[in-house]
Amino acid sequence: MARTPIPTIDDATEVTINTATSSPARAAVLGIAVTATGAVPRQVGMDRKALASLGFTGNIGQTFVVSKSSGPAIVAFGIGDSKKLGATGVRHAAAAFARASGTNTAIAISLAGLDSVSAAEAAQAIVEGALLARYRFRAYKSAPATPALKSLTLVAPANQSTAVRQGIARGRATAGAAKLARDLANSPHNLLSATTMANIAVRMGKAVGLKVETFDKPALIKLGCGGLLGVNAGSVEPPRMIKLTYTPKTTSGKKRLPSLALVGKGIMYDSGGLALKPGDEVHAAMKNDMSGAGAILAAMLALPELNCPVAVTGFLMCTDNIPSATAMALGDVITIRGGKTVEVINTDAEGRLVMADALVLATEESHDAIVNIATLTGACMRALGTQIAGVIGNNQDVVDQIRSAADATDEPVWQLPLEERYRKENASAIADLRNIGITPNGGALHAALFLSEFVGSVPWAHIDIAGTALSHADTSWYTPGCSGFGTRLLIDLALNFSSPQP
Repeated sequence: MARTPIPTIDDATEVTINTATSSPARAAVLGIAVTATGAVPRQVGMDRKALASLGFTGNIGQTFVVSKSSGPAIVAFGIGDSKKLGATGVRHAAAAFARASGTNTAIAISLAGLDSVSAAEAAQAIVEGALLARYRFRAYKSAPATPALKSLTLVAPANQSTAVRQGIARGRATAGAAKLARDLANSPHNLLSATTMANIAVRMGKAVGLKVETFDKPALIKLGCGGLLGVNAGSVEPPRMIKLTYTPKTTSGKKRLPSLALVGKGIMYDSGGLALKPGDEVHAAMKNDMSGAGAILAAMLALPELNCPVAVTGFLMCTDNIPSATAMALGDVITIRGGKTVEVINTDAEGRLVMADALVLATEESHDAIVNIATLTGACMRALGTQIAGVIGNNQDVVDQIRSAADATDEPVWQLPLEERYRKENASAIADLRNIGITPNGGALHAALFLSEFVGSVPWAHIDIAGTALSHADTSWYTPGCSGFGTRLLIDLALNFSSPQP
């Protein structure tokens, strides 16, 4: 049966974002920042004592709606201690405001009171917080519960308009990328195959100036990508490796630019293969096992608009992991690109297999560092929960650059060790490696050690987003469903990447 287009990717509704020196008449709601101490802005129409009696103290995340007989309703949103307010706090506050605006499709927010953050940073954080908090995956709803946001106006003095517009442009690009990553990960498996993912990458990548190459099954056989081919063996859907290349516009004679490779797990649906997962909600969520690949695709599509000064190459390793008579079996031995052999002890530990091929391919090119991102291990989720990703690497400078990007984007990571004493637990009696450790403990570390076998001495880091890829509730700028976590982190990493120190 022919696959239908994915509406939110092919026909996305854009939000109009404007600047103004006063609240526009069309806005149904105006957001006003209120600190935890000090005077309350007069537009709110209530003093601090009155607000406190109603439970509003001005902390970040709090909102209070004040209805007006004429003009827009006022949403007081807390920003806590204004002297300690940073871009992260503004993003959280803007998300709370956007959510408090309810079903209104035209909203405005004042930058007054956000002086501890530059106008450009504040504008970017507001756009990210508001757009991502109001995101909903509406593709297959005949009657969406809430209408989409259509208009957002940032109210600021005229002398800040240039900086605010700059922040809006960057926020639109980063939030748009995160929304695309959410759309991809939320798309059901029967409508987003590896082939469809490749077609989307070609269409959208070429539109923004990326070089896009796709590799079908015969090409993957020629490349010797035994990991991707082995995982694909049970599926009627053919695999695809998608290679995206971004090259900055440079002046002639300029010294060699830093080069970063990104590798993403793109398991379009992970049943576990012959090691079949339980038939529960977790299994149903496995359409999001391509979140790493989706984050890379979305991030790279934003790089040309943001004039990224770094050369970036993305490898998206896309296939289903499905059981059938032809599926890879437990105990099989497969050969990864480059010749290393792997004994497959668990077919549900497939992400590391498909990424191993790409890691080897990346080492064959002249990149200063390789970063892979994947919904890889339940062990990492059990260790760090659902709000913090794990990061492990063989080069502290690369890990530190990822941590810096995580702090800047509020997509937090926690460093775990690449512990050499556990490496022998990945040893196989009949092959070079086994794809899981010999004990059930330390699974996140075993997975990282496995991946490290394929990068040699190239600086490398691995981001495990198994816990953070899915949100179960409205929390700040997260909404129920796939989170797009890692997209904005990768954008920030690429924009600020420098060749790592040894």
